[in-house]
Amino acid sequence: MSAISEKGTWARRLTIGLPYLWLVVFFLVPFLIVLRLSFSQTALAQPPYLPLLDLAAGWEGLQDFVAALTLDGYRLLFSDSIYIASYLRSLQIAAFSTVMLLILAFPIAYGIARAPRRWQPLLVTAVILPFWTAFLIRVYAWITILQRDGLLNEVLMMTGLVSEPPAWLATDTAVYLGMVYSYLPFMVLPIYATLEKMDESLIEAAADLGCPPWKAFWTVTLPIALPGVFAGALLCFIPIVGEFVIPDLLGSSDTLMIGQTLWTEFFSNKDWPVASALAIVLLCVLLVPIVIYQNLQTRAIEERR
Repeated sequence: MSAISEKGTWARRLTIGLPYLWLVVFFLVPFLIVLRLSFSQTALAQPPYLPLLDLAAGWEGLQDFVAALTLDGYRLLFSDSIYIASYLRSLQIAAFSTVMLLILAFPIAYGIARAPRRWQPLLVTAVILPFWTAFLIRVYAWITILQRDGLLNEVLMMTGLVSEPPAWLATDTAVYLGMVYSYLPFMVLPIYATLEKMDESLIEAAADLGCPPWKAFWTVTLPIALPGVFAGALLCFIPIVGEFVIPDLLGSSDTLMIGQTLWTEFFSNKDWPVASALAIVLLCVLLVPIVIYQNLQTRAIEERR
């Protein structure tokens, strides 16, 4: 009996430990590497940074390594306006894209949740269908659509909505279109997951008590959907802030987001310390909405108790 109990204990420990091991190997260790690089100095060498830790030198080598670390990368970030502008531009595009995604995704999720049960799996499949095609190919498809002689302008010209084909490509409009198209499923699915569990008798009870439909939505449906709204907003906002492919392919030279700046520093300028500092500051910025979401979740759980 004790052997069975001990086996169950080890199974529980393994089940709990594997996710933490995954986080340590694929998150903590890379984070520490990037953090260490952010305190380095740029060098015309291979690798392109100093200092290098010499384990063979022992304690003296470790002391020399720590003494050579510097905050120059972080000083440069906050003294050069191009980096600050990249952060602010990324936050602006991510916030506006998230709002547009919420406006579009909520009616879609609500419609799927209120559809007959036999149709819901098909409708959910239609939402995730774009994931069956590679992300890069889908963004390239938008280049063809948004070109001056592309499909969008052909439709607008045929319908008589415009007399001359407008310029869509290499504009902020193209970037927002690409963001909304690419991240829409990430907003629809969490909201649908919460609305799908909603008891429709709550809406009927509100109507029986004389509550008009719009008020029933604000007092019943929306509070139930809020966890999905917050989850979807995080799933969209966080990756959009660091997006590289969409602004690089659909945007102009003025659409400089932090993902493009990171790529330039790493691969074009070979300035790994500054690029690492950019990544660390970006991570700290993105921790803010995550902490806010965690606090809201904790407060909601406490209120239920």
